[in-house]
This record gives sequence, structure tokens and C-alpha cells, in this order.
Amino acid sequence: MAVEYHVAKNGSDQGQGTISDPFLTINQAASAAVAGDTVTVHEGIYREWVKPRNKGLSNSRRITYQAAAGEKVVIKGSEHVREWEPVEGNIWTAVLPSSIFGAFNPYVEEIFGDWLVTVEETKHLGDVYLNGKSLYEVSSYDQLAEPAERTETHDLWTQQTVPLPDPKQTTYVWYAEVNEEYTILYANFQNADPNQELVEINVRRSCFYPEVTGVDYITVRGFEMAHAATPWAPPTADQPGLIGANWSKGWIIENNIIHDAKCSAVSIGKEASTGQNYRSLRKDKPGYQYQLESVFTAERMGWSKENIGSHIIRNNTIYDCGQNAIVGHMGCIFSEIHHNHIYNIAVKREFWGHEIAGIKLHAPIDVHIHHNRIHDCTLGIWLDWQTQGTRISKNLFYRNHRDLFIEVSHGPYIVDHNILTSDNALDNVAQGGAYINNLIGGKMHQRKVLNRSTQYHLPHSTKIAGFALTYGGDDRYYNNLFVGGEAFEGAGTSHYKQYTSSLPEYIEEANKQNGDVEEFERVGQPVYINRNAYLNGAEPYEREEHKLVDEDFNPKLSVIDLGGEGYLAINLPVGYEDFKGEIQSTATLPRVRIVDAEFENPDGSEVILDTDFLDEALNAQSPAGPITQLKSGKNYIRIW
Repeated sequence: MAVEYHVAKNGSDQGQGTISDPFLTINQAASAAVAGDTVTVHEGIYREWVKPRNKGLSNSRRITYQAAAGEKVVIKGSEHVREWEPVEGNIWTAVLPSSIFGAFNPYVEEIFGDWLVTVEETKHLGDVYLNGKSLYEVSSYDQLAEPAERTETHDLWTQQTVPLPDPKQTTYVWYAEVNEEYTILYANFQNADPNQELVEINVRRSCFYPEVTGVDYITVRGFEMAHAATPWAPPTADQPGLIGANWSKGWIIENNIIHDAKCSAVSIGKEASTGQNYRSLRKDKPGYQYQLESVFTAERMGWSKENIGSHIIRNNTIYDCGQNAIVGHMGCIFSEIHHNHIYNIAVKREFWGHEIAGIKLHAPIDVHIHHNRIHDCTLGIWLDWQTQGTRISKNLFYRNHRDLFIEVSHGPYIVDHNILTSDNALDNVAQGGAYINNLIGGKMHQRKVLNRSTQYHLPHSTKIAGFALTYGGDDRYYNNLFVGGEAFEGAGTSHYKQYTSSLPEYIEEANKQNGDVEEFERVGQPVYINRNAYLNGAEPYEREEHKLVDEDFNPKLSVIDLGGEGYLAINLPVGYEDFKGEIQSTATLPRVRIVDAEFENPDGSEVILDTDFLDEALNAQSPAGPITQLKSGKNYIRIW
């Protein structure tokens, strides 16, 4: 019979796990709970790494870990350091026995791995928090005394100067020296007395993460989880998070508050046996080659819908992490990520590499990402390699440095009814997409990749069907609202001017000279673009038949964040509601060329894009953009 185990701060090591005789630690309950059981944790701060031992057996026979109703339960990877000694000025020190860290000392462990770019200055997995706010690491004791307040930094992707979110916080700094016996921490707390304030330091790698793979069907709900010394998590290495499934199936992570992971918060990614930073360690092949190999290795080891993925991540608030809110290569397949609030990801910019975003997934086969609010991140969502059967729907992006990036994928994937309002709205370095009823109010970049061939799969499967270069094009744009501006280069669809407009035209052009590969690289793939609206300098594809263009109309687009609620403010030209497009579906969207697959639901049924950003039903003919109630004049619409 199913058992409910209880954990409480007044429990004991000899507790029985009952409400009257509870366990003291969550790990005690984790050792006892089996399929069908529930672990209920009562109010308090639990400083431990919860390591589930046993797996659930199915969706109906899960092991559920939950915070008791109405009680605040916090799991922390940190420890409270109480004994600080003044050194000089605002500098204090704490001397800790290195033995408290065991085999994993985050003040020794460096941020390291494939695709990490900022390698000149070493950073560590450790961190110091003053009243819940993390300090900045410096490289020597001499840098502690008078740290300069920094107001801006350099974005290595866009080569733009960007503001730092909290300049004053850059003057709160720490440094560590480690030997076999002691870990010596130094910190400049400015005018704060660390013995009178709450000072915590990273100790554990994770807060909730099994040590072994295959711990399936686990539910984690209702906790606050914070302060994990998680390592850099590229797609060619083990990808541990503050919380994660560790190459398992069927996890549900819901209704949690998750913050302050050094790198990644929620992991639904790969494990080490399919590759472990070989590019950085061996230096004999490109990371691209090792990533190809990791996919084949995983397939040989049983990577499939039957064994891996199908996770649900919903209704979480995730913030203040150095690399990702959610990360996953291959382990993310067939998952659903929805109604999460994600913000302040990688905005400290202590390190940088090619794996940073609010949500960063590789091979997100048949993954549905919807109804997420993502703001104040260096990049909102980045889907890289094998974006196939994926749907990105009804997400809100604002105040990010960049919003959405799709890379070296061949589709079919759908981007529908999203609101993208950051200055750098869309990077499309892929092919085979369907962009339907979006509001895109920022720069757009589109390019080919003819030196990296990536895999594509049989529909709704991990079975590899072939490889292809990214020729660009083979995209569909219907019923979108594009908003340009003086600084918004590429807004609209004019960057497709060198591409053909139908498959018959493409085939004819590619076969004129009796060549082979070189002809398919020369001729632009077909694009299908119709019934889009272009305002304030956004430019259309020159062969688009039905379009609304008002290049001088400034809609004064903004997202107004009032905390618990938010609004979309936008002005639209006279007659806007009369410019309408039809509902798009499997039947109306041309199949993708390379993969030779349809746009459809993960179960193979017809996809019909008939509800808007607010989940309101669309009429057979509806205005362009993500919200059906958009009309001419001033619009002020509540969006959360």
C-alpha cells in the first residue's frame, strides 16, 4: 500500500517517518519511499542534497516529494557561515576546514568545459551570499579592497555594450584560498557586518538530483530551492542542475521557486557516458564532432521515448542563475515546459559561453514550450540542433538582450502566438520553421550554416534519418505582426529576397545546370510568406502577395510589468482589424523539404493553431498577431 512519509525539523535520525515521529532529513525519506509513496516535508530550511534512491514505475505509481500545504520549505545547497573576522577596511575572512566539503570543494572546482569562451580569468563554482544576494568573485586578494562600481559590460555575441542590472552589487566581492586543511574565504561586504547579517556559501553541487540514472517518475512540488554549485553544462558533457532527472523518464517539477544555481537550475539533459568535455580535455577534434558522436552513442545506449524524457516542468519561478533556468541535451525529448516565470539568467555575466539562455535545449524532439514569461535574461530561449516536432507557443519575451534563437535545425518546428519585444528579437539560423501569429518587435537575423551538418530524425522518433547542412529558408511566415525601428535591422521578412517562393520553382532552379550538391547550396530554398503586417520600417518579402505595410506608423510597443500583472500596450493603424488571415494547420502548412515531414502534433494528429496567446478561440479569419482582440487605435491588454 502507498505510504506517506513525513519530514520535519523536529524529527530525528531514528524517526519512523510518521506525522508524530517524522524523519529529520529528506534523504531519510528518499531512502524509504518506493513507487506510489509520498514524501511530505514540513516547514523549515533543509541544508542537504536530496538524492532519490528509488524510482516510480508509471505515471500512476510515482514517488512524490512535496512541501506540506501552506508551509514554506526551503532546500539549500549552502551553509550559514557565522564566524567572520575583520581583516582590514571592509574585508572579512572566514577559515573553514576543507573537510566539510568532502570530495567536492566548489572553491577548488573551476567553471570549465566545452564551448566556454571566457577562459582567461578563472571562476569557481563557489559563491558567497549576503542576505540572499550573491557577490562577485575576484581573482586575487588585492582586488578586494577597493572594487570599482561597474555599470556596464560587453556582450560577446552581439558585440554591444550592455548595462549591468545592479551596479552597486559589483562592489560586493569575494576571493578564496584553498589548501588541504583549510578553505579560507575573504569578502568585501562594504559596510555590512557579516556576523550580524545572513551570510551563506555554496557547499553542495545540487539540491535535488539522483546520483544514478534511471530514477523515473518522480514528482517534486512546492519547494523553494537555492544555492547550488552546479558546473558548466554544455551538450557534450554531464549536465547536472540544482534539480534534475539525471537521464531518466517522466519527472514532474512543478510549483517551485528555484534560484541561485551557479550554472543551471533545472536539468533534463545528458549524462557523462555519452561524452564528458572531450573537446576541452583531448583537444583533438572540434566540439561539433564530439556532439555528433554523443548522439550516436546515446542511441546505441537506448535513447528513446520509451526510456528517456517525457518530463513536465510547469508553474515554477526560476531566477538568478549563471547559465540556464532549464538545460537539456537529448534528455529533454517529448517534454512539456509551460507556465514558468524565468528571469535574471546570466545577467551578472561573470562568465560566458555558447550555452547560455533562459531555456537552452539540444535535440528538443517533440518538446512543447508554452505560456512561459521570460524577461531580463541575456537570451530567452535557444533551441540548438534537431529542433524537430518542437512547438514554441504563447510565450512572452521582454527586456532580454535577445529573445529567441533557433540554430542548425531542419524542422518541422512551430513558433506561434508568441510576443517577442526585446531589441534583438529573433535569430533564425535554421530551416523548416513555421512562424504563425507572432508579434516580433525587434531585430531579426537569418543566415545559413554550410560547414556543419546536423542530424534529423524519423518523425516523432529518436531514430536518425539523415544529416543536412542548414541552407536557410524552407520557412513559413503567416499572420505575423512585425514592428521595426531605427535600430532594428532585418525586422520583417525582406532578408528572404534571394529565396524562391515555391517548391516547383526551387526544383527547377536547382536542376538547371545538371549539378548536384553545389546547386542545392546555390539556390535559396522556398519560403512561404503571406498575410503579415509590417509597421515602423519593418520590410516585407518582395514576393509576398497579401500584406499590410505602414512604414511610418510607430505603434509605440511596450510591455508594462506591474509585478503581479502585466499589460501589452500597442497602437495600431486605422483598419488594422480588417486585415485578417486564416487559421493555420497541418493542412495549410507545406511539409518541410529536407526531413520530408509534416507539421503535426507529437502523436501524429493534425495540429490546428486556433487559439491565441490568451487561449481565446480564433475566428476563421483573425487579425495578424498573437491576440485576436487587437484592433486599430490604442490597445492595452492584460497578458498575465
